[in-house]
Amino acid sequence: MKVYVIDNGGQWTHREWRVLRYIGADAEIVANTTPIEELSDADALVLSGGAPRVGLQDKLGKCDEYLKYMDVPILGICAGHQFMARFFGGEAAPAKVPEYGKVEIEVVEEDVLFRGLPRKMIVWESHNDEVTRLPSNFILLASSPNCKVQAMRHESRPLFGLQFHPEVEHTQYGKEIFQNFLEEAKK
Repeated sequence: MKVYVIDNGGQWTHREWRVLRYIGADAEIVANTTPIEELSDADALVLSGGAPRVGLQDKLGKCDEYLKYMDVPILGICAGHQFMARFFGGEAAPAKVPEYGKVEIEVVEEDVLFRGLPRKMIVWESHNDEVTRLPSNFILLASSPNCKVQAMRHESRPLFGLQFHPEVEHTQYGKEIFQNFLEEAKK
C-alpha cells in the first residue's frame, strides 16, 4: 500500500512516515508542492502538521488540489486538519486555550478511525490554532474540554482530520488509529 506523507513543515512529519512504515505501508515523504500527477499511485495521503499558523493560510502548497481531485483516503493532522476544515467551508482560528502536551479526548462517534478503541484516551497536542467551526459536510468524531473538534470525518468521502498527533509515542492508540485509517484505504 502506497501512502504519501505530504510535508507541510511539521516537526513530526518523519514520525508519521516512520509509524506508517512500521505498520507495513510503503510510505514516502513528499513536499506539499508535489504535482498531483506524481501521486497517481497513491492508495492514501497524510497531510502533515506544519509550522505555526500554517493551517490558517489560504494556500498550503497543493493540498487544496489533493483534497479536491484525489480519490483516495486522506488524513489531515494538526495544520493539515485545520486546512482541510477551512477548505470545505469550516473555520480555524487561534485557540482560546492552546494545547501542548498530554490531553484527554473523548470519542463521540467511533466511526473508522476509532474502531475498537476506548471512548477516552490520552493524546499529545502541539497547537496554537484549532478548528472552530466544523464544515457542514463533516461529522464530529472526538472532542476535549478545550478543543471541540479533535477529530472529524467527511460524511461521504474518506477524508479525516485529527487535531492531535497520533504519530508520537505519548498518544495512546496512535498506531491503531493509523492502522484503522489504512483499513479504509484497502476498501
